[in-house]
Amino acid sequence: QAYADEVARVPGVVAVAPPARLDAGHWEIDGVLAGKPLDGAARDAVERVRALEAPAPVKFTGQTADFLSQKDGIRDRLPLAIGVLAVVTLLLLFAFTGSVVLPFKALLMNTLSTGAALGFLVWVFQDGNLGFEAQSGIESTTPVLVFALAFGLSTDYNVFLLGRIKEAKASGLDDRAAVTEGLAHTGRTVTSAAMLFCVAVGALALSRLVFVKELGLGTAFAVILDATLVRALLVPALMVLLGGANWWAPGPLRRLHRALRLDRMEATEPTPAPRAQELVKPSA
Repeated sequence: QAYADEVARVPGVVAVAPPARLDAGHWEIDGVLAGKPLDGAARDAVERVRALEAPAPVKFTGQTADFLSQKDGIRDRLPLAIGVLAVVTLLLLFAFTGSVVLPFKALLMNTLSTGAALGFLVWVFQDGNLGFEAQSGIESTTPVLVFALAFGLSTDYNVFLLGRIKEAKASGLDDRAAVTEGLAHTGRTVTSAAMLFCVAVGALALSRLVFVKELGLGTAFAVILDATLVRALLVPALMVLLGGANWWAPGPLRRLHRALRLDRMEATEPTPAPRAQELVKPSA
């Protein structure tokens, strides 16, 4: 009861019910917060309640407490997840290209498109634009899922483009001509694939669940932005400006790349020409 009285004195807590015994080892204390469950005042009140000293181990539930717990869980794991994603992407793109510049440029371009998608979600759902009702905030898991989906697809499109540019450069073209050749061969494929994906995922905007709407629109916006503005304009322009520096790597890493034969993993053995059959003239 003394603990319940302390909870009742916390600013933002409107009322607290008397403690109710659930069984021999558990009690329940119900509290009512002022305002909407996800407003700043309600979240601050829950934080203050969680900071109180309790006479026994305490766990918190309710919409506000669950939201804060979910947010804390994402925040604790997110740095590790981003670190693993970045390291794996850098290693695989280095194995594919033999360059340390192109992998870092890919991370930067992917971050641009996914970051723009998160801003788009805030503008649509939190600010209430494009005919959608304004929300107190976007779902806490939406940025993580949109980032994962958009980042994977952006990397996929980037590999298509780099693969063609690498082939063109290996055939003897200079950097500008190789970029032009790669963009000409992959532009229609990437744009068509992105459009089809956006139609399928964008249909989720018709759902009645706000979380599903956010996931569909956010992913569709990130993909279409990446396939048009980023992949068709920013990436080729930056590659032309950098020129030969695109393929730079420190000496030790380049020797490692060659020692592991990663520079030859796409090479194919030439097919030997068939031997001509000897013509034997029958003797008379």
